[in-house]
Amino acid sequence: MVDSERSYFRLVVFRYREPMLGSLHMGWRHVLFANWPVDPAVVEPHLPEALTLETHDGRAWLSVVPFTNVDVRPRMLPSGAGIPLPELNLRTYVSHDGAPGVYFFSLDADGLLAVLGARLFHYLPYYYAKIDLRTTNGRVRFTNRRRHPGARPVQFDATYGPVGDRYSAEPGTLAAFLTARYRYYTEAPDGTLRYATIDHEPWPLYDAAVEIETNTLFRANGFSTPESDPVHFYSPGVETIASGNKRTK
Repeated sequence: MVDSERSYFRLVVFRYREPMLGSLHMGWRHVLFANWPVDPAVVEPHLPEALTLETHDGRAWLSVVPFTNVDVRPRMLPSGAGIPLPELNLRTYVSHDGAPGVYFFSLDADGLLAVLGARLFHYLPYYYAKIDLRTTNGRVRFTNRRRHPGARPVQFDATYGPVGDRYSAEPGTLAAFLTARYRYYTEAPDGTLRYATIDHEPWPLYDAAVEIETNTLFRANGFSTPESDPVHFYSPGVETIASGNKRTK
């Protein structure tokens, strides 16, 4: 493993021994939101009992989100001191006691020690994968191959990029429902529900031109591939601050 990743893991461990060191900075870039509407009955059996599935116009949503982190680091460290970390996740939209958020079914990341740290300290279902992200003429080529020992295999191959003019999601729209989420929920091994808050500016959004050649994320997480047509959004990215992981009350 590269020295920068070992250093990151040591910093994460130290941070969680000393909570006063603060929260985690991440710079998210080249983000695709690929969203499929599904019947709520498809998603509800896969959620912790403490969470309420959220719907938009009566439909639940499953979203595949590839992107890259460009600067993952404890917030106390200066910009540029973190590591790059490309990721791919499958998520849906939930709430707990009226607080909306996302729930991740799986997250793939190209970093063994970063995956271990996220599993140990954030209780997130991260899996080690080999990910390649390249940009050419404003288009992003993203490939993912899960390599996590004992995990179901995942392959994902897509090319995507922005089209049209930039916009912000207006409250009440589908774009806002799918992207304006500032909390995630996860379940610890002992069954307790936990969460973290995510702070960032509103997403700069574009419609997206997307070609997905291979996507086995649904099958790997126990879902049939949706027959509905997906809705796509692209964002060049935002700077984010994530809180420590906390137990819900």
